[in-house]
Amino acid sequence: MTAVLSSAKHVFGEMDVARGMKALLALNQKDGFDCPGCAWPDPDGVRSKIAEYCENGAKAIAEEATTKKLGAQFFKDNSVFDLAKLNDYQIGKKGRVAEPMYLPEGATHYQPISWDDAFKKMGDKLNSLASPDEAVFYTSGRTGNEAAFLYQLFAREYGTNNLPDCSNMCHESSGVALGETLGLGKGSVKLEDFAKSEVIIILGQNPGTNHPRMLSALQEAKEAGSTIISVNPLPETGLIGFSNPQTVKGALGIKARLTDIFLQVKLNGDMALLKAIELLLLEEEEKKPGSVFDLEFIKNNTAGYEEFISNLKKYKVEELAEAAGISMEQIRETADVFKKKGKIIACWAMGLTQHKNAVATIQEVVNLILLKGSIGKPGAGTCPVRGHSNVQGDRTMGINEKAPQKFLDSIERVYGFRPPQAHGYDVVECIHAMHEGKAKVFIAMGGNFLSATPDTTYTAEAMRNCDMTVHISTKLNRSHLIHGKEALILPCCGHTDIDMVNGEAQFITCENSMGVVQMSKGSLKPISDKLLGEPMIVARLAMATFGDRSKINWKLYTEHYDYIRNDIELTIPGFGDYNKRARILGGFYLPNGPREGKFSTANGKANFTTSDVTKIELAEDELMMQTLRSHDQFNTTIYGLDDRYRGVYNERRVIFMNEKDIIRLGFKDGDIVDLYNNHGGVERIARKFIIIPFSIPEQCTATYFPETNVLVPIGSTADKSNTPTSKMVILKLRKHVG
Repeated sequence: MTAVLSSAKHVFGEMDVARGMKALLALNQKDGFDCPGCAWPDPDGVRSKIAEYCENGAKAIAEEATTKKLGAQFFKDNSVFDLAKLNDYQIGKKGRVAEPMYLPEGATHYQPISWDDAFKKMGDKLNSLASPDEAVFYTSGRTGNEAAFLYQLFAREYGTNNLPDCSNMCHESSGVALGETLGLGKGSVKLEDFAKSEVIIILGQNPGTNHPRMLSALQEAKEAGSTIISVNPLPETGLIGFSNPQTVKGALGIKARLTDIFLQVKLNGDMALLKAIELLLLEEEEKKPGSVFDLEFIKNNTAGYEEFISNLKKYKVEELAEAAGISMEQIRETADVFKKKGKIIACWAMGLTQHKNAVATIQEVVNLILLKGSIGKPGAGTCPVRGHSNVQGDRTMGINEKAPQKFLDSIERVYGFRPPQAHGYDVVECIHAMHEGKAKVFIAMGGNFLSATPDTTYTAEAMRNCDMTVHISTKLNRSHLIHGKEALILPCCGHTDIDMVNGEAQFITCENSMGVVQMSKGSLKPISDKLLGEPMIVARLAMATFGDRSKINWKLYTEHYDYIRNDIELTIPGFGDYNKRARILGGFYLPNGPREGKFSTANGKANFTTSDVTKIELAEDELMMQTLRSHDQFNTTIYGLDDRYRGVYNERRVIFMNEKDIIRLGFKDGDIVDLYNNHGGVERIARKFIIIPFSIPEQCTATYFPETNVLVPIGSTADKSNTPTSKMVILKLRKHVG
């Protein structure tokens, strides 16, 4: 009920009751709009008319549908320098950007600019570059399918594959791992599979804060008899005691314990834990072949089993348990659960994806799933839980710096031009390119690039090196204040806004974590008549850049969004009858081979992989740090300064530590310290953090991002996926002076 009250406080603190209720009653409804927060799926059948959303979904709506607006007078009264002195929370609370704003070279204040003049400046700048590869086109996961499709199409007709995306910083590791092993870089389960499962293992994920509606699915699964195993360095309140406010028991505060087994693993101990479980299962399988592993599934559907078993036998369970930081008793208890069950769902998030060995660790999760034959059948499969509303859809639409050849060939077939073939920049590569002067124009479709990316000082220098930075945004954020020589802020419609084109309200579509594409149609009057929908912004930018040189009828896309969907249907498999099916309330599922037991890998099989356990060597005074969210934030958007599930109030600059480490290093509860490291010979410092004793393994610590992104080295990324290693930062502490 505290969550209910918190939701109401945020929503009605930003708008009047009528507007707030109208927004909440349309949120995640089949004829409403998609939550601009996480990508957790909505039920296919009946949805709650009371509240088909969570606390953080309500907070996201409060942020987007606020009636606070920033126009010419605000920017006249507030210089960029003064605004930059605010923290991210204060910046975000200022309100919606209400009109296009331009910062000329050398100016101190943003000033209003017409849409036509803004597009002309962008087009002229892009046309002046020596090479198309000097431009970067970044995308946030909030962007709908229609805008994402046009954005990648524009970039490719312009001549570059520089399409970095927020996926590069979150589930890129999942996409690579699943693509290599199962042939599709997406999860294989549906929401209905949770209630059909026998075991759900959740690794490196905190649903209670990051995907709260998932707790309802877990509760349903638990009531149906599923065993829930949670693997995380920190105990997470939502998985321990969950009160569903839409049930009588929940409303009365009667908590349901969701987790049956909690494995408090060391940072990056997941690989060792998984191998230990597999090794115990192997011991039982060898005693009685066919009693533990699904040998028929393995024989008919997989490759690499013998090599995997040979590699696994190199290890000793006791050594793996020590590396994981888990007792042998708990590992045996966990293995015993898997031994007896065949319908297993594995869920994971950033706790696995943001490590050096992230791809290998996720592939170890797949190994466990394959041993049990837990894919391609009800109640079983893989479930990487995406963190932003349409981040999966953006990739489906072609936002990919390394797009598959089939996709590029399809663009050529439909539009008659040959897209660039060379790979473009991902997020880390584009930061390096801007830092080195190789990329000169940066355009972001949504997001808060500076606060989301690693090595904040280095990234800020890179942004300032650009000739022009452009942000297509709803609200003011840090990235608008760390800018290139020229800068533009282009205000767009949000999910909640009515997007009128030629007198008709348009809708967009989004794809959730489980591959459902559904309609999203705003219901609120925009706070300004100077906002444009993202598809309109992209189409008009293309018209201003290409003039009459384009092979594409960009003007057609400005007349109705149905024309965009017609061309998506022609270009991307799975979107047949797109306009018709998009209008079916509840949407439709995209094809998913692994869900059907089909694997589009090079050999047509699901592939076992072999990887070694990584040992992190630390000096006596070094600690491992992971960044995480507070309960009062979503990605880089800070809703408030409390993290009530962890007992932190009105503060974000904190470091959670094991009490033994605090004493060992000569500190005490409440000490104020500076955090620093010297990765690559560069000292990185985050100042003034309060020590908080917490239940976390020794030598492990946790802090909130974006405050400690400054400590994440730009040169430390995951193998194969190039994702920044935000869950494994080596640091030292010293008392803050001054």
